[in-house]
Amino acid sequence: MDYSNIVAKVETYNTILNNTKEYRKSWNDGLKKMINDTLEDIVKVAKVPAYIDFKDEIENLEVIGISLGTEISGIAEKLPGTKTKRPFIKSNGSLIFQQLFNGKIMIMIMYPHIEGYGQPRPPKTVEILRPHELNEAFIVRYVEEFLKEVIEWEDFDDDLPEKMGISPIGFGVDRDFFQDESGQ
Repeated sequence: MDYSNIVAKVETYNTILNNTKEYRKSWNDGLKKMINDTLEDIVKVAKVPAYIDFKDEIENLEVIGISLGTEISGIAEKLPGTKTKRPFIKSNGSLIFQQLFNGKIMIMIMYPHIEGYGQPRPPKTVEILRPHELNEAFIVRYVEEFLKEVIEWEDFDDDLPEKMGISPIGFGVDRDFFQDESGQ
C-alpha cells in the first residue's frame, strides 16, 4: 500500500501545529505590545477621539482594539402615555486586532450602529496575517481604512448608497438604458 499522500498530509499537519505554537509565542513576545503602543501613538499624535481596549479573558484568543466609544445618538423613543423618552445608544465603531485560534491575527472593522435603528452592518474582515507579517506601517494603514469607513458611515446620504450596500432604485437609475449610441 502507498501511504505517501498520508505521510505528506501528516507532515503538513505537524508544520501547521508548530506554526500555531510559534505564532502564539510571537504574540506574547512582543506583537501585542507593538500593536498596543502603535495604536496609543496614533491616538495621541493624531488626537483620535478613541481609547485602546484590551481583552485577555481567554488565553490565546486575545483582542486589542481602538474604539471610538459609545454615546447617546440623539434619537429617542417617546414612551406612550408619558413625557419620558428612552435614548438610543450609538456605538461609534472600532478596529479590532484579534488573535485567532491558530495564532494568526485577524484585523476587523466594527461599523458604527445605533441600537434599535435597523440592523448593524456586519463586521468587515480586513485581513488575516501571520504575526511576522504585521508591522507598524500596516497598523497605520488599517487605522486609516477604519477611519475612512467610519466617515463614510457617518456622512451617509443618497449620493452614494452603494457604499452602504444599498442598491439604488427609482427613476433615472439606469439612464444608459434610455440613451442611444450617441449618448442622447
